[in-house]
Amino acid sequence: MNTDIHAYLAERRRVIDEALRSYLPPPTKKPRILHEAMSHSLFAGGKRLRPTLCLAACEAVGGDSAAALPLACAVECVHTYSLIHDDLPAMDNDDWRRGKPTLHKIYGEAVAILAGDALLAEAFEIACRYPGGSYGSAVVVGELARASGSRALVAGQVADLEAEGKEISVRELRAIHLRKTGALITTSLRLGAMAGEASRESLRAITEFGRFLGLAFQVIDDILDLTQTRETLGKSAGKDLAAEKATYPRLLGLEGAQQAAQRYTARAHEALAALGTRGATLAALARHLLARES
Repeated sequence: MNTDIHAYLAERRRVIDEALRSYLPPPTKKPRILHEAMSHSLFAGGKRLRPTLCLAACEAVGGDSAAALPLACAVECVHTYSLIHDDLPAMDNDDWRRGKPTLHKIYGEAVAILAGDALLAEAFEIACRYPGGSYGSAVVVGELARASGSRALVAGQVADLEAEGKEISVRELRAIHLRKTGALITTSLRLGAMAGEASRESLRAITEFGRFLGLAFQVIDDILDLTQTRETLGKSAGKDLAAEKATYPRLLGLEGAQQAAQRYTARAHEALAALGTRGATLAALARHLLARES
């Protein structure tokens, strides 16, 4: 399969944005300031990577991506909520996100916190639109809850904050990345595969692919923070260094980090072998993410 990945991403983003607008309250809905803030962050120009991976995984196991669309949108709501909270002064204290001022810089910290809270709640309301299948709605929604909670995404955020200014091992850093970034990426793929009625073998392959793709994605993020400008990234550059965050470049050097990203991507490709040619789009997405500049 020869995938035009840029065209694929553009089309998936169109489908996802259309669905998100249909699921979420309009910005004019009372309380207006809250729904304006939610809409501002959700439609501020994100790549829609996680929901795209969800739809692609559904297709890779032979399913109809329409079945996975509510789950894809739910994942994007969780992701956007996490970014809003991550940017707050008490967390990473960032002024820019997706090339625009962060939400708390426009609406204030209180509204930003509440908009994030509301998006997290909306995620589960949207996920409940999943029609169900052999894996069952409760199983699928439970997957999203675990990925969003105190043992995965939130756990990774806490561990990331605790590691600031400390010397940690690559093994410990990998554990942070598997939770903070990798958990939601892996779950996006798993949800899509489940919606596509994946076999147990295919679900294992998708899961392994997601783990290594999530690691590679975060390593590239660490590298880009050092090598790109705010204009290119759409968010503040050099923040990790200034905050003395634990990153792969800090532990391994820039070249070592680049090699780690390539190794993780190679492992992700190996995991797709069980899917044969059906995994071509996922493989193309992995190559695209390794080469990204923002």
